[in-house]
Amino acid sequence: MTFLGIDLGTSGVRLLLINEDGQPIGATERAYHAAHPHPGWSEQNPADWIAALEEAITELRDQHPQFSALRGIGVAGHMHGATLIDYAGRPLRPCILWNDTRSHAQAARLDAKDHVRAISGNIVFPGFTAPKLEWVRENEPEVFTKIAKVLLPAAYLNFYLTGDYVADMSDSAGTSWLDVGNRRWSDTLLEAGNMRPDQMPRLVEGTEEAGRLRPALLDKWGLSGPVSVAGGAGDNAAAACGIGAQDEGQGFVSLGTSGVLLSARDGYHPAPKTALHTFCHAIPGRWYQMGVMLSATDSLNWLARITGQNPIELTAELDGTLRKPGSVRYLPYLSGERTPHNDAEIRGSFTGLATDTSRADLTRAVLEGVAFGLLDSFEALVATDAKLNQLIAIGGGSASRYWIELIATALGVPLSLPKSGEFGAALGAARLGMTAATGTTSDSIMTIPETRETIEPNQALRSAFDEAYQGFRAAYPAIKACQ
Repeated sequence: MTFLGIDLGTSGVRLLLINEDGQPIGATERAYHAAHPHPGWSEQNPADWIAALEEAITELRDQHPQFSALRGIGVAGHMHGATLIDYAGRPLRPCILWNDTRSHAQAARLDAKDHVRAISGNIVFPGFTAPKLEWVRENEPEVFTKIAKVLLPAAYLNFYLTGDYVADMSDSAGTSWLDVGNRRWSDTLLEAGNMRPDQMPRLVEGTEEAGRLRPALLDKWGLSGPVSVAGGAGDNAAAACGIGAQDEGQGFVSLGTSGVLLSARDGYHPAPKTALHTFCHAIPGRWYQMGVMLSATDSLNWLARITGQNPIELTAELDGTLRKPGSVRYLPYLSGERTPHNDAEIRGSFTGLATDTSRADLTRAVLEGVAFGLLDSFEALVATDAKLNQLIAIGGGSASRYWIELIATALGVPLSLPKSGEFGAALGAARLGMTAATGTTSDSIMTIPETRETIEPNQALRSAFDEAYQGFRAAYPAIKACQ
């Protein structure tokens, strides 16, 4: 038997085929683009997702005969997107994506309503789904009146695969319509957002079978079937499945364009005032919390761009020896910040510049600023009694050993680097497909990857980093006051 993971990302779709031992057989991807018709808008045509998926399926099938033994599929998707479906099952307009900020006023109004944070466990961010629908109601009433279903991007792919309107708990937790603690749609939240229960898809756990692959697709893809389609997951929950973070004390730091610090939780511990996300895990009876910073490697990429270097050249100038934080301080708020400030308007800054400040000093400050931004999330998680004794480091920024040692020292916890191979959202999605198709327990499938190296905190520098972090924390309100 083989199993397919589909990672529906913002810039493209990635497919990973694994065998029944969980080992990768083959992978492929296809790109597509987002449209930005107005400032702050970000949209995609769902037809582009389907076209990219079908092209990728064709390549995977043609290159890997094992595809014919497919028995399970899992879909991971970028969260919060609003795909509006009419009564004939057709999209009414382009999907409004997670990074679309047009509904900031609607989000603020929803967030201020009684019981919204208490039931959803989260701040209503402009990127969430509920405020998007409020924007549509107020600005596109002719579309709003025709809505039969609202589907998240992964749920739309599930609809394409199975013909059924079904969504998983982890993805649905980011809508501001889900009672996250009780894992069900909330009539109170739906009413607050002027939505009806019948407009919501059927809910399943990420490991459950959401349906079977449609006969038309079995014929088209050359499969005998049956092929189970799992409930799937939001992208970060799928990534947690891919690196085996399902129990209390397991988590990861992701150094991508944005930065994520995620902790698996055995219980429900919301803390919306800290701007932590508290979502259902893709695994039944589990949740996860994560802090999000908007400019992680994006900060280093920005510095590289304005200095005419590339990130590798910049970090090479630091000679690999971790030192105590320098006199230059960087606030990594190029696009605002999520955790812990929930401030879309704050912008980044350097302070402490002098005539002898070098490019290497700026690089060092950027790496330190991102580490302290992650420490903000770490402190917020610890305040909810999350156990974060060791974390796995993933994402493009984890290629810099200097940066990983710096972050480990700032957080005060070891960071493990996985061996090269698959451990992201596509693998997590494939694992969910395997669980749904075989009925095997998640404990035996959601395993932790082999570790290439574990980087310990530099204890000799811990006090210096603690002191520098206090200065970092104090800088935010000061900079906010003068911007």
